[in-house]
Amino acid sequence: MARIAGVNIPQNKIVNVGLTYIYGIGPAHSKNICKNLNIPSKKRVNELSEDEIVKIREYIDKNFTVEGDLRRETSLNIKRLIDLVTYRGTRHKKKLPVRGQRTRCNARTRKGKAIAIAGKKLTPLKK
Repeated sequence: MARIAGVNIPQNKIVNVGLTYIYGIGPAHSKNICKNLNIPSKKRVNELSEDEIVKIREYIDKNFTVEGDLRRETSLNIKRLIDLVTYRGTRHKKKLPVRGQRTRCNARTRKGKAIAIAGKKLTPLKK
């Protein structure tokens, strides 16, 4: 079991794909890591030697902010915006979209499940 940056990398995946299981490393970074360390692109995680795993681990520790540190940094940035009472900070605080999306008919992913409004019962028309 290859364990890099506190994450168990799946054994049967190709190295490029397996490295993307680490928070903060996407497809482009994983390809660059393999290219810089001369690891073949078709090699699987279970075919890696201990030496190669150590090389990957050291390279990631040296060049990237990943997992807990990156999550902490992101949450501190959001907390800073909220404390400064910026527009973006207030949007984060109200759990609304931050980047200018409309909220009248969409934004259900961010706002959560729709809430029924009390007292909105329709009355039948009188003739």
